[in-house]
Amino acid sequence: MEMTSGFGCNNFNFAVYIANKPNMREYQDITQVSPLNKGEIHAIGQACGNGWRKVFNVYAKLLYALNTKDFAYSSLAPSWQMYRDNYLFQTNSKTALLFSPPQLNENTDTLHIICGKTYAKQLIASDKLKTHLVWLDDEFAIDTSQKLIICPYFDYRQLSNVKIDKLAFMLSELKNA
Repeated sequence: MEMTSGFGCNNFNFAVYIANKPNMREYQDITQVSPLNKGEIHAIGQACGNGWRKVFNVYAKLLYALNTKDFAYSSLAPSWQMYRDNYLFQTNSKTALLFSPPQLNENTDTLHIICGKTYAKQLIASDKLKTHLVWLDDEFAIDTSQKLIICPYFDYRQLSNVKIDKLAFMLSELKNA
């Protein structure tokens, strides 16, 4: 069993899984879930480029788009940018960006999102993901019992604002299932 590793709160209940990690020496051997400090998201974006800025921005935009009756993230800051800079992946944020395969458990309230259809298919092919997915269309799949959604990669072109809204709706449905 692989250790869970990535950025965020150790006690997360909202997890996004991504195939790669920032190309910075300090993150290559990460073996646990570690909270980021204020300013660290900006530093990663500066060092690693626009791709990582998009991942962080789309993650924050998604949290901010969630229904406030089901999720309180947007109540913490007046904008998704301020949420990203002051709360995302920090201690007690309940959010995580994980570089390890999902450890799914039907007896938890944690919501799981795999970032990208290609990554999800790699996990399934390598037997690192055991799930009963229902493909809703060419881009989104869901396993309600494991509270898992597959969605497009966190990039503005692949996960547009319209698709962020669709994913936000799906997450509320999944949380209340």
